[in-house]
Amino acid sequence: MSHLVARLHLPLMLAATVALAFAALVYVLYAANLMAFPYDYDQGEGFEVHDTALFSRGELPYRDTELYPFYASNYPPLYHVLAAPFVWIFGPAYWYGRLLSFLASLVSAAAIARAVYRDGGGKRWIALLSGLAFLSSNFVYHIGPLYRQHTMMVTFETLAIVILASAFPRQNRRLIVLGLILLICAGYTKQLAAITAIAACCWMFLRAPRRALRYTFAFVAAGAVIFALLNFASGGQWWIQTIVANVNQFIPEQAFGLFILWFKLHGFLIVPAAVMLLYETYLDRLSIYSVWFPATAVLGGIASGTWGAGDSYLVTSVAATCILSGLFFSRLLAQTWRLPPQFRSLPTTALAKAGLILVPLLYLGYARATLKMPTDGHFAGVARALAVEGNVRDNFFDSATFDAGGYARIGYFLAGADRAAGDKIVAAIARTSGPVLSEEAGFTMAAGREVVSNPTQLRNLHLAGLFEGEQLLNMIETQAFDLVILRAQFYPPPVLASIHRRYALQETVHMNGFDYSILYPNVAD
Repeated sequence: MSHLVARLHLPLMLAATVALAFAALVYVLYAANLMAFPYDYDQGEGFEVHDTALFSRGELPYRDTELYPFYASNYPPLYHVLAAPFVWIFGPAYWYGRLLSFLASLVSAAAIARAVYRDGGGKRWIALLSGLAFLSSNFVYHIGPLYRQHTMMVTFETLAIVILASAFPRQNRRLIVLGLILLICAGYTKQLAAITAIAACCWMFLRAPRRALRYTFAFVAAGAVIFALLNFASGGQWWIQTIVANVNQFIPEQAFGLFILWFKLHGFLIVPAAVMLLYETYLDRLSIYSVWFPATAVLGGIASGTWGAGDSYLVTSVAATCILSGLFFSRLLAQTWRLPPQFRSLPTTALAKAGLILVPLLYLGYARATLKMPTDGHFAGVARALAVEGNVRDNFFDSATFDAGGYARIGYFLAGADRAAGDKIVAAIARTSGPVLSEEAGFTMAAGREVVSNPTQLRNLHLAGLFEGEQLLNMIETQAFDLVILRAQFYPPPVLASIHRRYALQETVHMNGFDYSILYPNVAD
């Protein structure tokens, strides 16, 4: 029986590797497809491009939204600063921001593999599968290659945790400082990184309270100085736009749906990760990963239920899951459990033999649970062999579908018709001479026009009682805009009411699975 188990292990591991490598291939092709597309894919990407362009000119995007062009950003600066040099060479474009995010996701996968290899006893194959598992996640797939700052935040977080896991117990001051700097980088890439920072500081306190307090104080002081400088440089708009305006409505149904989806997609790894957490809690010492995993799962999951959030808020927990499950599998196969005397009679050898079959089967189950792929073209044969049909578009299969609120309605490959539709909208802008009010910035930038407003930011400020919009409403009422382009109608209700009163729908353009409404001044007025 033992001989049969040993013989089955290799083909099963190869099958798991092929399955996860296929997911990585789909991810790479999706990223390449997306980088070639010159317009918004995920709503709001164009505003990230505009933020980058502003930073490239030495300007801050944290501005007074009561004044024309009514624009402000609600995101920290680091991601846009990193992309700013590309603007000097190529001008405003989507491809380099998407490339940076995609490369950042690969760095996260490599850091996960490194952590599992280093802290799991040198199991190279398990380390490889752990890194590939991260790239196979539907959540990572969606957000990974977008011109959004979230992927870069996760990379900084993962690198910081992996460095601190080794540096803090060994009292390696340089690496501890590096890890904390990376946490600051994560926080100034996106505010959600505060969850990881709290988890890391709590773990350090558990390991060495006095030393942890010294480092935590320095960490908080450095972050506070940067915060104060940004607030001073922006005349107080940094606080309003990035903190106050980010307190959004909590939608319990969305959070619950995403929690369920998170487990359905990643359960084959979440359960081993949870077992590893229980083992370290009761039989060993808590690693930083065992603090990071529940913190990002619970707090990130709750945050995913806020308006404007979604599955991307659970990506950090996926990184933690991949590391902790990889460590569990490594311990299981290598029999390197550190057990108290009363537990040393446990049949670890028998468990290791069972693990030879269980581990690759869990990775295979995970690969099937997270399957997403085109179902036409070169993938048609594979789709038929796997018995999958397009379920979110005619030519794309996503194992999660779009049933859960907050789950990204993106991921399918773009076609030539999508680009032609974007070109059509840009041509409509080019035929006008005055300002254009567009719910997505990419069209106006492509037409060489000024970006006017950021609808979600104005909505958030309106809900917080911080946006009156007198000048914007006056421009709409006097039909100062030659054209209005709407997609999701995220503007504050008074702005939308004014638009629909003074502008008339003349054309609807379908792009990326969404309808874009093109409105012109109402000639009857």
